[in-house]
Amino acid sequence: MTTSGAVSCGHPLTADAAGSVLRAGGNAFDAIIAAHFMACVAEPVLASPAGGGFLLASPADRDALVYDFFAHTPRQKKPASALDFYPITADFGAAQQEFHIGLGAVAVPGSVHGLFEVHRELGRMPLNQIMEPAITAARDGVTINHLQSYILHVVQPIYQVSAAVREVFGSQLDSTRLKLEGESMYQPELADSLEALAHEGADLFYKGEIGRRLLSQMKDGGQLTGSDLEGYQTIKRKPLSLRYRGARLDINPPPSSGGLLIAFALKLLQGGFSSGCTSGTISCCQRLLRAMELTSQARLEMGEEQEDILDPQYLEAYREKIADRAKFSRGTTHMSVMDAENNVASLTVSNGEGCGHFIPGTGIMPNNMLGEEDLNPGGFNRWAPDVRLSSMMAPAILQTEEGGTIALGSGGSNRIRSAILQVIVNLLDHGMSLEEAVQQPRLHLENGLLSMEPGLDEEVVNLLTQEYPRHRCWDEQNLFFGGVHAVERRGDVFTGSGDSRRGGIASII
Repeated sequence: MTTSGAVSCGHPLTADAAGSVLRAGGNAFDAIIAAHFMACVAEPVLASPAGGGFLLASPADRDALVYDFFAHTPRQKKPASALDFYPITADFGAAQQEFHIGLGAVAVPGSVHGLFEVHRELGRMPLNQIMEPAITAARDGVTINHLQSYILHVVQPIYQVSAAVREVFGSQLDSTRLKLEGESMYQPELADSLEALAHEGADLFYKGEIGRRLLSQMKDGGQLTGSDLEGYQTIKRKPLSLRYRGARLDINPPPSSGGLLIAFALKLLQGGFSSGCTSGTISCCQRLLRAMELTSQARLEMGEEQEDILDPQYLEAYREKIADRAKFSRGTTHMSVMDAENNVASLTVSNGEGCGHFIPGTGIMPNNMLGEEDLNPGGFNRWAPDVRLSSMMAPAILQTEEGGTIALGSGGSNRIRSAILQVIVNLLDHGMSLEEAVQQPRLHLENGLLSMEPGLDEEVVNLLTQEYPRHRCWDEQNLFFGGVHAVERRGDVFTGSGDSRRGGIASII
């Protein structure tokens, strides 16, 4: 039986959509576009046509390229008093986090523009065929699984703001709740919008009827204007590349910081593990956590010239800090696709958590990127006009010394960089298989708070909790720690791993 490729993503329907396109003769880029639009239907909190993201594309016949279609700040800023912009609290169970939503939180969306440009340059199947699985699922309904029900619970205050949104996402079994596991969700307006986009193209969103409806809505406390939509551009960038343990890593470059910070942490760790270091030991955990800690410090110290942090002298000073210690953000989803022709696609997208409102009559919820604290470290409504927002999203492609190719990335706000870092270390330092590397228990250190998944030896946990008095030991693996969906090719053999923390599924097509 001939293998058409491999897919890994966060929902069975998302994987099925990509797989059906590969089986029908599409390439990896057709398949990743199909996966994205299905994610907008089946993973609606995590992906939206009015969100943004990054695609690291490695075509078989040319160099890898990053398509940056992340959210962009408006060209003009309204006074805070004129905005529909306010906080809500998301409840993860073991942790709470504040998000800001409302029409004033919407940045210029990029997903439609970017993915339609990818299709023009790299795709080969007609868009209506690529988007048909998503259109059908939106119209015929999808069954809410356990993870999507949990995510809806986390962001429930956002999805109960508007009557139109409640009609789609509200539970039929409990009027106080959003959809529960096993319930069906129908999105006929979204189906119509996707069908129209497939036939009319991206101009429908940026210059046509969908755009006009969005701009009309913005009069009630939003910030976007016609020039914001019409002026949006997808930016193509050369990936940030580095060597680690004989492997080559291509990853999302500046101005987004996620890839750069992962590169920084790997540079710190280069030579930091002895040959006898075993995964899960206290020395390995301490070095890894110290690298996370110093990477966060470096993030705060970064000026405009971000790539200066990879300067050898700068790195050496931080390596010494590791040696001194050695003794002792979000609604994001990722998709990875490879095909039999050696095309590789690594796509990370986000809608923030959504602004709380549909574009009227479309079933499309815009992002809340201007309300994301991770994306606005200087404070809300202090963003610079007409600039591409930075992001922690870091789609990546790893070329191993043995000739294998791995596409990977993660959702999870600030946990993106720690999740990807740990998977790479597991693969290259500890020689794990892809499945083992993804499913290993994770650590995350942020603002002095150590979060730990279960699975480490009790002695290691005791030592780490003594070293980090502010700590949280989670009872089970959780989407808080990201979701690394990855595929690998070695010769003619494909493998994949979908991260169980985020409902991951991998399929060999």
